[in-house]
Amino acid sequence: MGRDAPISSSVICNFRSSVCQALVLEIGETVQILEKTEGPCYSLFNTFALSIQQGIFPASYVHLKKSTVSNRGVCETVVPLEDPIITETTSTLQEWGVLWKQLYVKHKVDLFHKLRHVMNELIDLRRQLIQGHLAQDQTREIKRHITVRLDWGNEHLGLDLVPRKEFEMVDQDHISVSELYKLCSSSVRSQGDNMRQRHGDGCHVPVQHHLFINLKSFTYNTISEDADVFFSLYDTRDNKQISEKFMVRLNKNGGPKNPEKVDRLCALFTDLSSKDLKRDLYIVTHVIRTGRMLLNDSKKGLPHVQYRRPYGCAVLAMSDVFHTITDLKEEKDFVLKVYTCNNENEWFQIHENIIRKSSTKYSAPSTNYGLIISLQLLRGELDQIRRENQAVFSRALAITRKLGFPDVIMPGDTRNDLYLTLERGDFERGGKSVQKNIEVTVYVLYADGDTLKDCISLGSGEPNTSEHRSFVLYHNNSPRWSEMIKLPIPIDRFRGSHLRFEFRHCSTKDKGEKKLFGFAFTPLMREDGTTLSDESHELYVYKCDENTTFSNQGLYLSMPCCKEDFNSCPNLPSTLPFQRNPKETFWVSTQLCSTKLTQNVDLLALLNWKAHPDKVLDILGQLRHINGEEIVKFLRDVLDTLFCLLDDNTDKYGPLVFQSLVFIINLLRDSRFYHFRPVMEAYIQNHFAGALAYKELIRCLKWYMDRSAEVVRQDHIQEAMRALEYLLKFIVQSRILYSRATCGMEEELFRASIQELFQSIRFVLSLDSRSSETLVFTQAALLNSFPDIFDELLQMFTVQEVAEYVRGTLGSMPSTVDIGQSMDVVKLQSIARTVESRLFFFPESRSILLPVVLHHIHLHLRQQRELLICSGILTSIFSIINTSAMESSVQEEVEMMVESLLDVLLQTLLSIMSKSQSLETARGQRCPQCTAEITGEYVSTLLSLLRQMTEVHFHHLLNNFHSKEELKEFLLKIFCVFRNLMKLTIFPRDWSVMRLLTSHVIVVTTQYLSPALHKNFSEADFDFKVWNSFFSLTVLYINQPSLQLEPLTQAKRKKVLDKYGDMRVMMAYELFSMWQKLGENKPHFIPGMMGPFLGVTLVPQSEVRNIMIPIFHDMMDWEQRQNGNFKLVEAELMDKLESMVSDGKGDGNHRELFGLLTQLFGPYPSLLEKIEQETWRETGISFVTSVTRLMERLLDYRECMKGDEMENKKIGGSSNLMNFYKSEMNKEEMYIRYIHKLCDLHLQAEDYTEAAFTLLLYWELLHWEDRPLREFLHYPTQSEWQRKEGLSRKVLHYFNKGKCWEYGISLCRELAFQYETLYDYQSLSWIRKMEAAYYDNIIEQQRIEPEFFRMGFYGRKFPFFLRNKEFVCRGYDYERLEDFQQRMLGEFPQAIAMQHPNQPDDALLQSDAQYLQIYAVTPVSDITDVPQLERVPERIKSFYRINNVTRFHYDRPFHKGPKDRENEFRSLWIERTTLILSRPLPGISRWAEVERRELVEVSPLENAIYVVENKTQELRTLISQYQHRQHHGNINPLSMLLNGVIDAAVNGGIARYQEAFFDKEYINSQPEDTERIAQLNDLMQEQVHILGVGLAVHEKLVHPEMRPLHKKLIDQFHMMRQSLYVAQQGLPAAYTGVNSPRGILTTHSHMSPESVRLIHRHSPMNLQGSIRQSSSSLSSHTSSEAGGNLVILTDGLMGEPPEDTAHMQVGLTCTCFIFQPSPSSSSLSSIRSTSSQIINSAPSSARGDNNLQRALLQQVSPCKPCIDPHMGLPEKGHFLMHFDAFHHQNSDPPPALPIRSLRKSPLHPIPGSPTSPQSALGGSNSTLSGSASSGVSSLSESNFVGQYPDPPVRNDAMEPVPSHLWTPEEYLDSPYLHIHYSGPEAESLDQVRPFHYRNPVSHLHPHSHPQSHSQTAGLDGHPHPHSHSHKVMLSFLLSMLHISNLLI
Repeated sequence: MGRDAPISSSVICNFRSSVCQALVLEIGETVQILEKTEGPCYSLFNTFALSIQQGIFPASYVHLKKSTVSNRGVCETVVPLEDPIITETTSTLQEWGVLWKQLYVKHKVDLFHKLRHVMNELIDLRRQLIQGHLAQDQTREIKRHITVRLDWGNEHLGLDLVPRKEFEMVDQDHISVSELYKLCSSSVRSQGDNMRQRHGDGCHVPVQHHLFINLKSFTYNTISEDADVFFSLYDTRDNKQISEKFMVRLNKNGGPKNPEKVDRLCALFTDLSSKDLKRDLYIVTHVIRTGRMLLNDSKKGLPHVQYRRPYGCAVLAMSDVFHTITDLKEEKDFVLKVYTCNNENEWFQIHENIIRKSSTKYSAPSTNYGLIISLQLLRGELDQIRRENQAVFSRALAITRKLGFPDVIMPGDTRNDLYLTLERGDFERGGKSVQKNIEVTVYVLYADGDTLKDCISLGSGEPNTSEHRSFVLYHNNSPRWSEMIKLPIPIDRFRGSHLRFEFRHCSTKDKGEKKLFGFAFTPLMREDGTTLSDESHELYVYKCDENTTFSNQGLYLSMPCCKEDFNSCPNLPSTLPFQRNPKETFWVSTQLCSTKLTQNVDLLALLNWKAHPDKVLDILGQLRHINGEEIVKFLRDVLDTLFCLLDDNTDKYGPLVFQSLVFIINLLRDSRFYHFRPVMEAYIQNHFAGALAYKELIRCLKWYMDRSAEVVRQDHIQEAMRALEYLLKFIVQSRILYSRATCGMEEELFRASIQELFQSIRFVLSLDSRSSETLVFTQAALLNSFPDIFDELLQMFTVQEVAEYVRGTLGSMPSTVDIGQSMDVVKLQSIARTVESRLFFFPESRSILLPVVLHHIHLHLRQQRELLICSGILTSIFSIINTSAMESSVQEEVEMMVESLLDVLLQTLLSIMSKSQSLETARGQRCPQCTAEITGEYVSTLLSLLRQMTEVHFHHLLNNFHSKEELKEFLLKIFCVFRNLMKLTIFPRDWSVMRLLTSHVIVVTTQYLSPALHKNFSEADFDFKVWNSFFSLTVLYINQPSLQLEPLTQAKRKKVLDKYGDMRVMMAYELFSMWQKLGENKPHFIPGMMGPFLGVTLVPQSEVRNIMIPIFHDMMDWEQRQNGNFKLVEAELMDKLESMVSDGKGDGNHRELFGLLTQLFGPYPSLLEKIEQETWRETGISFVTSVTRLMERLLDYRECMKGDEMENKKIGGSSNLMNFYKSEMNKEEMYIRYIHKLCDLHLQAEDYTEAAFTLLLYWELLHWEDRPLREFLHYPTQSEWQRKEGLSRKVLHYFNKGKCWEYGISLCRELAFQYETLYDYQSLSWIRKMEAAYYDNIIEQQRIEPEFFRMGFYGRKFPFFLRNKEFVCRGYDYERLEDFQQRMLGEFPQAIAMQHPNQPDDALLQSDAQYLQIYAVTPVSDITDVPQLERVPERIKSFYRINNVTRFHYDRPFHKGPKDRENEFRSLWIERTTLILSRPLPGISRWAEVERRELVEVSPLENAIYVVENKTQELRTLISQYQHRQHHGNINPLSMLLNGVIDAAVNGGIARYQEAFFDKEYINSQPEDTERIAQLNDLMQEQVHILGVGLAVHEKLVHPEMRPLHKKLIDQFHMMRQSLYVAQQGLPAAYTGVNSPRGILTTHSHMSPESVRLIHRHSPMNLQGSIRQSSSSLSSHTSSEAGGNLVILTDGLMGEPPEDTAHMQVGLTCTCFIFQPSPSSSSLSSIRSTSSQIINSAPSSARGDNNLQRALLQQVSPCKPCIDPHMGLPEKGHFLMHFDAFHHQNSDPPPALPIRSLRKSPLHPIPGSPTSPQSALGGSNSTLSGSASSGVSSLSESNFVGQYPDPPVRNDAMEPVPSHLWTPEEYLDSPYLHIHYSGPEAESLDQVRPFHYRNPVSHLHPHSHPQSHSQTAGLDGHPHPHSHSHKVMLSFLLSMLHISNLLI
């Protein structure tokens, strides 16, 4: 098979083969057959691949198609020989298939389903088209449907717009650019919007609408009789019926009476106009039954007598139909309720009553009663509707026409319908006792007396009848029927016919006879030949009886039928055959709709003018008053009459005939009669016979024109000008007829008369119309009609002659400045139509007309007037020239246009573009000259002209400039226009055809112009401005998005390359060539062009980049020559790189082109290859290296700043780039810019702390000096001091919002120092208040401790600043590890989560993937320099534990040596990894990079200590939060935590630790762990202590339904406590901690003074006051069970939960729980709530009037928290009471802390000041309020209101209470019971009675020495110097136990 007969084939099945030469085929691909072998295989070439793929495959896998080959060679294209729209559909469906699947992936479900539906439709339509069995009209309709769907899909998928012409894609090579632009614009708009008529004034043809109605069912169970159902359209505004009736006859069962009409009860209401649809229309349905007189009375009327009786009516608003039916051809069902009339007298207006909702006049229907109809709206010509809906028309569709003529009257539409309405009647009773039941019978009779058969129609859908019987209204002598019938009487029977109405009384008695009692009649045509007028007629009623016969109709026809007839017949005989009853009358109304009959007397007189020749002038004068419908009906007859009159007497009738002819011609301009224009033209060509008429017509026309300068009223002249087209048609046709008859006689006279006529035309146009408005309208009418006469003139004259006539006429028009704007428009419109006429297509005429056309356009463009019309004219010209491109004359025409238009086009475009750019400044005032439409029009016009220009044209153009200045101005203009074309959005993004064509024209034009630039502006004549404009153009051109081929699909890219090649490469070569030609002038563009040229290298095209490398080398070389370095080049390059990134802003509109730039500065071959050969090698390599590093960071930054990236990624990229500018580039300005960019990102993410730290970087660069600073970023011009102050305030604001007040305090002090230095006391006061507020916030406000996470980013796919690095991140509030992992995987969707904490190997680090490793880490605080750490409140310490931290650790458990199978805790070691960060957290980012790591191993015992201590701290924190009501009633977290600890302690946990480390064998084998074992023992006891506190809190808060869980916890707690006690029994004394502060939990031996001191040191409170006994106490629960008692000291805390409670805020009471395990019940189960006001509930005798009750609530503000790592656990005890106040060796109280402002807080009480002269709790009103449900006590704020105004409330350290404040005698009198201990200490303790306090106010001696009270009396009154203090302290402890009972 040879190459000359190419065959393409489509793959019909996928093909895979193991044969190496076989091709892989996918179904739907197109392949080209190169050769056929002997076997069943072909060698083929895949046309969709950019490279040639050849191979073999079985022939059965493809379907062969004939094809053609274009671009033969390597890039040849195979085009199948089939309908282009089939080819387009195939390729489009293939392209959509890929995108359709992507829609599903992107969750665009709606578009996914819609596109699938459209694709299925396209496949079906394509199949129908391929089969080829369609008619021409059907094929056209199929193509229309295909293109509509293709365009819809392309638009919604964002694909390119396809310009079309007649449903097919256009070839842009065969049309001009202007025409292509028009096609693109029209494709965007909907079809029909651009529908313009080129005849007359562009009248619009109305669109016809049609309503399809189908009666589906009618349920009327109560009738059981036959019925007639009538449908019609009713206009409620005019209260009239506008359509005929559609009639359906139904039987008594509701089915059609005619069985053949089953499912065929449908009609089409036609001829509805758009105006009709806007009316208030209703579908009105009347139901007339046929049967008895009364429906429910069988006696009234015999069964065999049938009466037509009214039954019911239904209405449906068309507005509801339009709202329901949204799409054309959509069929919807509607239900119509049938209402019955309450009074038959109102039947004639029942539909109006229903519409008006006058419910009293009709009855509502019963349930499920009514009509069910379906409706459908159709639009278009009836013939078209019939073709498109053949199935509908095949169902015996009843065509129901509109009453009267439609808006558009078709010439072939023949109608002769008379609509008769039986209105009403007045009749006498006639001696009857009741009124009559009157029935009217209507007959149509001919002149001979015969009844016309089938001339009465009740409605469409049923056959015509010969007579009609009206329905009967029961007992009504004045019936109102309003019943309309149609009389389709033949034309030949109309004259002489008449109507007879017979009136009968329908009796319901006797035999039910219908008795005739009168009649009326009326003729259909008057004596003068006119028909019955359209109005209501009052007819006489003549008496008659049943025996009367009407065999001789002449008897009554001679009588008058009505009053008008009676008046016209004065000589009536005295006796008449029938006597008229003067009291009876009958009214009917008629409406004639006939194309053959007329009701107009004047028209009949005109047609019969010969009968009255003396009245012809009057008749012609009355022609204007005849209705247009009547004239067009008789158009041919009227025209024949007029020209007959003209031939009869030209002089007499000539002017009037001319006026009448003008009137008729203008009548056809009406849209209603527009379709009669072909009738007029057919008459002129075939029937017109006025051979001499041309002379009179020319004479009259010239006479009218000549008088235009004289006459004031020019209406008749203007009408003649509008009729010019058809007047010329009559003139030319008349001359042709005369020439045929006379063999061409009087030819010269005719030519002379035409010449004179054109002189008159020029005369009219040359008149100055600025002073005469009427003359303007005359000239406009003439210009509008002038182009329409060209075709007629071409019948009589040659093309050149007609062109000369036209040129002379157009040349006679005044210039633009001499006429007004309105005439300007008309003149240009006339020129436009001239250009579009057939005359302009002839080259001979075009050479004559083109100069004058260009002259007028040139004038308008110079003055910037009517630009849109001018562009349309130019578009037409270019379209014609492009079509005639092969003709030789075209080159001359192009030359003419270049000389006339090129310069002015450039100037116009520059003006338009500048206005478009400044359009925003106009504030919405749109200028018509500045719209995108005009810009696109003129751009396409310019491109059309440039595209038509050849090298010869450019040569002539460039050589015709008189000076270099003119050439320079031209080059600057055209370069500027080209640049604007690429900068402004002239064409939408999807107009790729226009964009590519524009680029092609620009590059070709540039290649023609660049030699002139080099020739005229180089060397000595060098002009920087022109060269710079050229380089800017080339850079913009190469970078324009429409030329970037890389993102395109492979098929589209190949298509573009085959068509144009890579135009970027073409322009790059032009750029390189011109750069080389600069020679010594290159330094003018260094380093200025560095940035633009750098932008060129960002294009991902290797050839372009290779072209640019020598230019960069050249720049560096020239800079090195001039300055010895290239610092300027380097600086410019850095700035441009950064600005290019900044311009992107991360949005999706800028292409990601930076990726390939690294190759420019990367390995060989690159710029380094050039630099290696230079003497400045090292400097150049360093420069390239710096740029490469910057590019890496810029690429990361650009990647991170994409619009859809997460905030963390953006922050990381910005921080990385900011640090690079500071550390490596030392570019302060760029560093500051990125500081603010990073700050803005933090603010967007609401990371206020990080924003503050970021701004501090700029703050640190500033100094407190008055040096002026320039305006920068958003900062105004100001001094350095002012800027730093403003920054300080902003940073303080961000620290405050981030709740990092500690960091803000130091800044407050810095500002305070500055204000104090300047004596700015107002600002100083403000900053001091802010500082104080910060201290308050630290104490009062709750802060959530965040978690920290370690992240590892491994793999080469991560950005540079993350790649193979690890970071620690500060999590958000309440963010846990799982949430953080999900968030990070969301930010890096391609990353793979690593499931282990091990360090990755090198293979993973170098892999082309993303691996993300995340786990939680614990901060390691660096607090070391705060003394008395235990006195710092927990709320303060917690801040420093998690802030300003650089060390974090995480643990990995492992077993060293063999695993202990009995207890794995013995061998469980911990590998603790500590991460040291490069900067502390928080900082400028939530992330901080890990600088190094340290690894240590933790022994099992140390790990146990760590675990127990951490769990204890967690318990303490949560319990404290519940004590302070921070969880608002939800105790689930507390329940879970308590259950987890207690259950683990019973079943494992602490128990396992006891087994592992309290074993004697282990203790003996590990003597070095003695101290640690004791420490673990103490921690376990402390945990039990805190668990008791937690259970007490839980007891108060637990819900009743959760009581079983609480009981279980209590029982398990007893087991835990017992197991701990048993374990301690086996420990040596050195391990039990008896001398430790926790020893009190397990042993109660005699307490030494040191023990008491230790108890004091760790106690949370001191309490003085009266205490009353509780009715319930823990001491009442005793048990004899072994195991001893466990005393748990608790506190009712009011403030933050303490970690080290040596100095802390404390509550009101110290509570001692004595837990005694009982097998029967829990020791806590009977705990009851007591009074919330404990102190005030004490007896009044105990309080007294002056008895100040005092509680010292300790809360210490921090200096700076610290921790002593060497402090032992005994010094760090928790939750023990202060008792140093009662020791005989009391130290001085610590200094008081600063006063804290009194403010309300939902979390804290307001403590009293221990240093006040009076206690804040003193007085009878001071109360300790608490909640019985929460077990938490608080101070009532009422204690501080108005009671102690002077002393400020303080929050100081605990003040030791001197021992003289109490005596043993006081507590001996206490009413409280003893607290009994079981065990060895019970006896000694029972001897000690509880005590109560003395009034502290009366004994307050703060300066007394504590030794003065060291000797106190014992119980027996004698002093006990050695044991008294111990006993006293134990007694006090027992009192505290009572207090705990009261509280709990």
